[in-house]
Amino acid sequence: MARIARLTYYPVKSCAGIDVPSAEVTETGLAHDRVFQVITPDGDILTQRPHPIMATVRPRVLGDRLALSAPGREDVVIAIRRDGPRRPVSMLTWHGEGVRQDPRADEWFSDLLGRPAELIGVTPDHDRVSGGEFPGQAAFGDAHALLLASESSLDSLNERIAAAQGEPVPMDRFRPNIVISGWAEPHREDEARELEVGTAKLGYAERCVRCTVPMVDQETGAKAGPEPIRTLATYRRDPGGGVVFGMKAAVLRPGQVAVGDEVIVHSWAGPSPSTAAAEPPFTATARRPAESV
Repeated sequence: MARIARLTYYPVKSCAGIDVPSAEVTETGLAHDRVFQVITPDGDILTQRPHPIMATVRPRVLGDRLALSAPGREDVVIAIRRDGPRRPVSMLTWHGEGVRQDPRADEWFSDLLGRPAELIGVTPDHDRVSGGEFPGQAAFGDAHALLLASESSLDSLNERIAAAQGEPVPMDRFRPNIVISGWAEPHREDEARELEVGTAKLGYAERCVRCTVPMVDQETGAKAGPEPIRTLATYRRDPGGGVVFGMKAAVLRPGQVAVGDEVIVHSWAGPSPSTAAAEPPFTATARRPAESV
């Protein structure tokens, strides 16, 4: 029987996550998930891809306050501004606005990253339609409301990494919101189309094409490649380019979820061709991954 093994939300995009025993599922994903984002003064997003040190930032939502901490730096606590002065923001193909937060947070992130940075939050009228097989809404995640991954998928990957004399990787390298246990076969999440978790209902959007973030040690904020991308490239190739791990989902019905809840799949697709063991060697492509960092 498949069950929820872990729930994680990431208050600030590309920063550390918070594991919780239960969570509210909103139309844009887990409550508080990626509702803040760090941007340049021009409105471009700043992520772990060029700034892996962001993984060491530990954000905490404390009611109407947001606390930020990182090793060797003084904590800052700000009042969350739900609305107010806005800044334009651009991410992938979406262009919208965010609410400027406290200048102290801007200064804190600017010092951490060594470049001008600003912290913004979602606006009360935030509207960002996500695509895929089941469309939905998304906050500041790269493309969709939720990222799901199974323990069996990670176990299979780590067996392959170990066979190649590499070091196994933890699940946090992939930054999922929901980790599922109980599926004997790896990558069953790729085949689930409509599923219930707790009182929420989710719909498959697409498989997650991975960028370089899984090669960042999420504890130290240091690049620790080439795994797991090197091994994934040997058997988890996306036809459009890149490698895949995990499934991105839309919220079809908000609700409540908790660790231990049964995962009930109401409809399945056929087996994914990406599970085939023999695939061509990895080559770089021009396709830009749309990954929830």
